[in-house]
Amino acid sequence: MPNSPSTFTTSGPSPLALAPHALAVLWLGLMAGFFGTYSANVNLALLQMDGATYATVQSALNRNVRHALFFTFFFGPPLWCALALATAWREHRAGWWRGLGLVGAAYALGIVFFTQEVNLPLNHTTESWNPQALPADWADVRDRWNAANLWRAGLSLAAFATALGTLVWRSVPQARPGLPAAPMHDR
Repeated sequence: MPNSPSTFTTSGPSPLALAPHALAVLWLGLMAGFFGTYSANVNLALLQMDGATYATVQSALNRNVRHALFFTFFFGPPLWCALALATAWREHRAGWWRGLGLVGAAYALGIVFFTQEVNLPLNHTTESWNPQALPADWADVRDRWNAANLWRAGLSLAAFATALGTLVWRSVPQARPGLPAAPMHDR
């Protein structure tokens, strides 16, 4: 038999090894759903309200989202990404690994940091309003908050889709060139 390049197929990682990666995808999906639902439903409903009602409802929503469960899901994605990457460090040259690293960094900067710098100051502004004596620019503040949340919704969706793609990429057994195939009787 002439020497010819052969390939072998590696088995995918164990379910236990995939757990942090799968949890990163789940958390990213939950946050994409949260931000997306808010932009596609809540914000549209709030646009139909007069200023006093908007100020009251938006302030109540901002205050009531501050709880442990929301914080767990909001801050979880970059932590799960980091854990998934750390437990698979020996694969740091793999495309899926770099893709998931990009997702974790994009979420940390584009969602967490962005929220701190844009949405939270707007929340504080809205919460400081007296609904019976709104500032002249209240609708502009509302529109800026809605635009910022739409940004978070889009980035969250992109991060979720990318992380899901990296999980599939990582999970599918890969054909690797260069090693001889196992003899037929060993298969």
